Amino acid sequence: MAALGEGQGAEIEVSASPDGEGARVVSLRGELDASNVEEVRSLVDAVAGERPEKLVFDVEALTFIDSAGIAVLIGAASTAGSVHLRGASPIVRRVIELSGLTEVLRLLP
Repeated sequence: MAALGEGQGAEIEVSASPDGEGARVVSLRGELDASNVEEVRSLVDAVAGERPEKLVFDVEALTFIDSAGIAVLIGAASTAGSVHLRGASPIVRRVIELSGLTEVLRLLP
């Protein structure tokens, strides 16, 4: 993660779409941390509020996640039927595994 100047937040792009199998997909690109988590939480809460049977986070382009970002994912898991992370980098995968969250946030290839 590059050093951030005072008052600057990490950059994140977030979007949601259905997939061809009935799941909802939330795509995250960039860095998800406390500086931008509210932007992500708004969209995730709206999607999870639809109570999808399966919610997939496409995190292939996510380069960093902190505890605030993990909290958003866990919050979605409390509403959606199941939550999966697709395309997790080794770093993101390790954070999920070391946090003991693989039963809540299922890792897909």
